[in-house]
Amino acid sequence: MARDTTDFRPIEGKDELVSWIAAGCKPKDEWRIGTEHEKFPFYVDGNAPVPYGGERGIKALLEGMQRVLGWEPIIDAGHVIGLVEPTGQGAISLEPGGQFELSGAPVETLHQTCREGNAHLAQLREIAEPLGIRFLGLGGSPKWTLAETPRMPKSRYDIMTAYMPKVGSQGLDMMYRTCTIQVNLDFESEADMRRKMQVSLKLQPLSTALFANSPFTEGKPNGLQSWRGDIWRDTDNQRSGMLDFCFRSDFGFADYVEWALDVPMYFLIREGRYYDVTHVTFRQFMDGALRKEIPEGLPTIGDWANHLSTLFPDVRMKRFLEMRGADGGPWRRICALPAFWVGLLYDSEALDAVEALTRDWTFEESLAMRDAVPAQGLVTPFRNRTLRDVARDVLEISRRGLTNRGRMNREGYDETGFLAPLEEAVARGTTSAEEMLKAYNTRWGGSIEPAFLEYAY
Repeated sequence: MARDTTDFRPIEGKDELVSWIAAGCKPKDEWRIGTEHEKFPFYVDGNAPVPYGGERGIKALLEGMQRVLGWEPIIDAGHVIGLVEPTGQGAISLEPGGQFELSGAPVETLHQTCREGNAHLAQLREIAEPLGIRFLGLGGSPKWTLAETPRMPKSRYDIMTAYMPKVGSQGLDMMYRTCTIQVNLDFESEADMRRKMQVSLKLQPLSTALFANSPFTEGKPNGLQSWRGDIWRDTDNQRSGMLDFCFRSDFGFADYVEWALDVPMYFLIREGRYYDVTHVTFRQFMDGALRKEIPEGLPTIGDWANHLSTLFPDVRMKRFLEMRGADGGPWRRICALPAFWVGLLYDSEALDAVEALTRDWTFEESLAMRDAVPAQGLVTPFRNRTLRDVARDVLEISRRGLTNRGRMNREGYDETGFLAPLEEAVARGTTSAEEMLKAYNTRWGGSIEPAFLEYAY
């Protein structure tokens, strides 16, 4: 999320929280695609991490991007920690360890998504190269220890850094040493949201397998294909995971709200100051728990929007659905991730087909897949098949959905070409992580340094 929200309208009751999410319903002709991708900055000299400050640091990078783009700075306690396009059409933000994120504009086609990503990377290179900085497209930081990883001066991250070790073993790794590609997609109604949420939750483990791209930690193979996927298995399980209640046939907006109300909060913003409120849930906050503790300690709509942005299930609901299963990766993957999900969810024939394919998948089966995928990738067993077999079926449905959409670029090509990296992985039978491990054991000579050349933007 690029910027924390300030909306001071008071919350009168629970129905308003449900209505706030339901206000995201849009007719099909208004559905958009919002793609986010993160990457690790590093100094070309020594493949070292980039700190926030200094003449060649992250702050200088943001200031340079501001000059090129003319976007407005996002300021936190006097520090520039992001940029936002003045009309809300995109933002640049920092993850805790300096991971550089583009939150793309809501666009109509994958061709626009790809043009946006390419333009962003070209602008970034223009500013970063004179500073000796490049960017790494992996799902996990392959070299630096947690102690070596920089920390960005962002108030919400200070609160999260103190809280994470209390609620899981891998929360700090999630914050400081992972990158992802995500896509935000719309729904038409509560029923449409339910179908998309259920299909998407069941298929997030497949997405993790297809995009598995984090096999190294601190310079050595970590025994996993998606270290990032494994990290999410024990980060903060109260706010993460598969969400079993979403699998119910009558699941709706109110059920998600009921769950969110009982998750501990991270922070409140009052007068530009961040307050640590990790000791209360949003329900307790609504019941007056912070009234005496914090100035203006009554809940507002902005507090609710911020709270929803601090929940981390495999598919997150705000006023849209956010697909969260994929590792970060090379530039072709930035377009492949939204292509995968748009093909499945934005065409009615494809959604019918993928819903039929996954209808009898149980929560327990999906969770078992999610637990196995970080280590096993595409060979993860599912019933009498492997995920590679499932992937063939699902990619065929996604391709059909993109064909049916018929969105052509200026050269007359539709959107199906963006699926190519995933179709190649399934045809090979190996993930990007396995290809990297093969290189590490052969031509890289047991060193991860070549990754900084081959997987750099």
